[in-house]
Amino acid sequence: MGITYAYHVPKLWNETIEAHRREVRDAILDSTAALAAENGPLSVTMSQIAEKVGIGRATLYKYFPDVEAILRAWHAREIAGHLARLTGVRDSADGPRARLEAVLEAYAAITHASHGHHDTDLGAFLHRDDGDHLAHAHQHLHHMVQDLVTEAAKGGDVRDDIPPAELTRYCLSALAAARTLPSKAAVRRLVTVTLAGMRPPRN
Repeated sequence: MGITYAYHVPKLWNETIEAHRREVRDAILDSTAALAAENGPLSVTMSQIAEKVGIGRATLYKYFPDVEAILRAWHAREIAGHLARLTGVRDSADGPRARLEAVLEAYAAITHASHGHHDTDLGAFLHRDDGDHLAHAHQHLHHMVQDLVTEAAKGGDVRDDIPPAELTRYCLSALAAARTLPSKAAVRRLVTVTLAGMRPPRN
């Protein structure tokens, strides 16, 4: 009768492998985005990416099937990072008015900082077809801001004669202009003007 031995891979070993995979994946995303921004997304090849990352093509294909999949994964990671930043800002502020102002300021700053890739072939490539992750992100952002507007209106910090959904669209549309502004100071002024338009009307 044979003896069966059970081998268990240590948890620490599994965590190390997963950390390595995340590092490689992040390196692939960053390198591909850099190549696409420099040379245009349509000119990037899997061989160029593998060389820049320092891995073999066979290894690269274990992570992604093609360049487009890599760029979309990079974009999804960027969007997730922005939403996480906005959530952190919201949770760190104290009071409805402070939370609304903090989130709008952070959103305007993110929009301003992202103008670089929006104005390139990479931006056109990424936005030629709004993927599910982008639609979900817009919906998440709208709900977050609308909840904050609703809370601020209940506290008397935001006008309540206009539905929160309309004020939310006003905010996000107005702050989209941050993408074209020349400086952070101009962005702050835009946020100030946007918030002023939401204050309760004087009697």
